[in-house]
Amino acid sequence: MNRTRNFYLIPYVLWIALFVVAPILLVGYYSFFDIEGNFTINNYQRFFTPVYLKMTLSSFWYAFLITSFTLLISYPTAYLLTKTKHRQLWLLLIILPSWINLLLKAYAFLGLFGTYGPANSFLEVIGIGSKQILFTDFSFIFVAVYIFIPFMILPIYNSLEKLNPSFTDAASDLGASGWTIFRRVIFPLTLDGVKSGCQAVFIPALSLFMITRLISGNRVITLGTAIEQHFLVTQDWGMGATIAVFLIIAMAIIMILTGRRKRGDLA
Repeated sequence: MNRTRNFYLIPYVLWIALFVVAPILLVGYYSFFDIEGNFTINNYQRFFTPVYLKMTLSSFWYAFLITSFTLLISYPTAYLLTKTKHRQLWLLLIILPSWINLLLKAYAFLGLFGTYGPANSFLEVIGIGSKQILFTDFSFIFVAVYIFIPFMILPIYNSLEKLNPSFTDAASDLGASGWTIFRRVIFPLTLDGVKSGCQAVFIPALSLFMITRLISGNRVITLGTAIEQHFLVTQDWGMGATIAVFLIIAMAIIMILTGRRKRGDLA
């Protein structure tokens, strides 16, 4: 039995080794070389200079904002989905935009938020007048939140679906208000879904680069933008790999902090 199980593990182990472990080791290897191919640790020293530290803080700040706004929108939406009829249809409509290519969605927002786009036309109709919407922090966060909403809704929705209604019924019978029931019963019991959703949004939000180019016009500089710049423009693969190493470490720490912990059985 053990031999059979080990045999079926071989493809999984090979996949992890080739497409997870090997790329990480390769990135770590390149981080010790400068632009001329000489071995150095100067890349790591450069990372701790004010320029890159400010970029790191900026990346975490924008990832935090994107995750927070996504959570504020997704939790009520997921909760309402569990209460409505035809919930599977509504869930499909929410997931459907995630099937569209990210580049196509970004170009769609270029048209929507452009000077002569529908957004500015609406502002003129209501008397506010045309505004510069593109190439701003607002447009960057708005588009990022729109893109990541399905990835936050799904785990929260699954947690709410698994919630035993007898818990909320018992709290209601004991005289708890709606807010108290949410705060003391519903939210704590769906916290695993919230953590999974935050993990699914915060980690990729740290390394965004295409949206920062197209939507914010490079006004927002993240670690992902810096990695792209070093690999494709300056050809300084060593510095790009060094930033990637710290990004991988940050992602690993986030996964550990937001990972599920086994709970002991209730007595």
